Amino acid sequence: MSDVHPPVCCIRRPLSSRTTAVNQATPTATISRSSSIASGLLSAAAALGVGELTGGAVSNWQSPVVGVATAIIDRVPRSVKEFGIRRFGTNDKLALIIGILVLSVLFGAVLGLVARRRQAVAMCGFAAFALVGVWGSQHAITSTVSGIIPSILAGAAGIGSLWFLVRVAAGHPAVAAETGADVVALDEGAPAMVVPTTRTRRSFLAAGAGLAVVAGATAAGGRALRSRFSVAATRRSITLPAPAKPLAQAPSAVMSDVPGVSSFYTTNADFYRIDTAVEVPQINPDSWELRIHGMVDREIRISYADLLKRPMIEEDITLTCVSNTVGGHLLGTARWLGASLKDLLAEAGVHPDADQIVGRSIDGWTSGFPLESLDGRPALLAVGMNGEPLPLEHGFPVRVIVAGLYGYVSATKWITEIEVTRFDAYDAYWVKRGWSDRGPIKTQSRIDTPRVLANVAPGTVNIGGVAWDQAVGISKVEVKIDDGEFAVATLADQLTINTWRLWSMQWTGATTGRHRITVRATDANGVVQTDERADPFPNGASGWMSIFVNVGG
Repeated sequence: MSDVHPPVCCIRRPLSSRTTAVNQATPTATISRSSSIASGLLSAAAALGVGELTGGAVSNWQSPVVGVATAIIDRVPRSVKEFGIRRFGTNDKLALIIGILVLSVLFGAVLGLVARRRQAVAMCGFAAFALVGVWGSQHAITSTVSGIIPSILAGAAGIGSLWFLVRVAAGHPAVAAETGADVVALDEGAPAMVVPTTRTRRSFLAAGAGLAVVAGATAAGGRALRSRFSVAATRRSITLPAPAKPLAQAPSAVMSDVPGVSSFYTTNADFYRIDTAVEVPQINPDSWELRIHGMVDREIRISYADLLKRPMIEEDITLTCVSNTVGGHLLGTARWLGASLKDLLAEAGVHPDADQIVGRSIDGWTSGFPLESLDGRPALLAVGMNGEPLPLEHGFPVRVIVAGLYGYVSATKWITEIEVTRFDAYDAYWVKRGWSDRGPIKTQSRIDTPRVLANVAPGTVNIGGVAWDQAVGISKVEVKIDDGEFAVATLADQLTINTWRLWSMQWTGATTGRHRITVRATDANGVVQTDERADPFPNGASGWMSIFVNVGG
């Protein structure tokens, strides 16, 4: 056994031998799977951070993530958008951003693995990453050629970071002496292999930690830079004019004293938000201007200051999203302040053969509603919501509010243009995507309490909720338990036909077990809410809401 020698590949040569091996042949750098994955993840994080930082440098630039998210919203199939709204509600954009970030770092991890064998291919992957960002940056209506810079720099940061981390993790021959890597021969006459030592691993951990800090700092820096363009302080400084005829405080008779039933007014913080803007547009009211053009006798341009000088009107209006499912919460009631849209259009002189009013947002989004909807119902260029200037996410400085229409055809936020046209000449944003070109509200009712599958005590159970049919009004709400007969609920007073109506009833004699509660409403014309179930697409959901509760459960 004394003549048995260890395999050549296991011989650890002294430092002088290792140096000689390096000089005689080019060693093959090695990197562990975990180090390669970490290198890819950190490189992707660095790319995202640099993209965020440079995206905040100029007002009309975007980070690659925001640009890609905007492009996705505009291009994904309708079914995907509906799923996102159903699944995430008003957090749909946040979910999309998180999804893009997760996919980006996972993509980086894959590129890190690829870099173990084919670094050039991995670098091309980050170049493709940059090109996707370029595509997204050029999708925005306010895009410029220079808007590709954040994506290009993000791709370069990813390539540079991956190149650096792979070299450190592998104890690259060029830095072997500095990192303390061991070099061993695989066989007589074969190239040597660089085997990272503990010192090399410490170097990699230090480099990775440093890069992680840089990635976080650049991302935070980008957000800070972006905040320079915020108009939040300007909004807070605005004092809205008083309405020409202030509305009285809503009487308590329109409220409900049943716990769990919605408040009559929805606070600004709780008001739903559904739109296509990934980042809330920041519009300085000093530079804002509304252009009214198209089939009119004279084009009108009006500034924010001039708009505030017009007679201000207060209106209580319930606004509803067409994506609201049966029993959904994508609606709310607010007290809006604004100028009469009908009066402004009258000053422009609408042509008699026009039949559509198109609103255009600063980001290019459009909605269109029938001219005949201006039939005396409230239609405002709104500047205020619940006693304060419009919140940024709800359209500051100006948006459109029209009672009795779904938001997708009328409620243009961040509006900059109104075009008078015809339905046969122009299709608005959602109409191009298959939705109906008309959006009248359907009669709907909702159970707010008890909650779905709630556990309630036997005996008397309070039931309550809301019903709505804006521009028509609600005359009756009925509730039935299981397969019994419908019983008439108690209605709170109807403030106006343009707001929802609260209702309640007591279910007496509730027995132990699972029971179904169903609600339906009747409009002011005596038309009963249909029980025919329909999805939101293409012109709003319909059907009765039913829930199950557990009595004594």
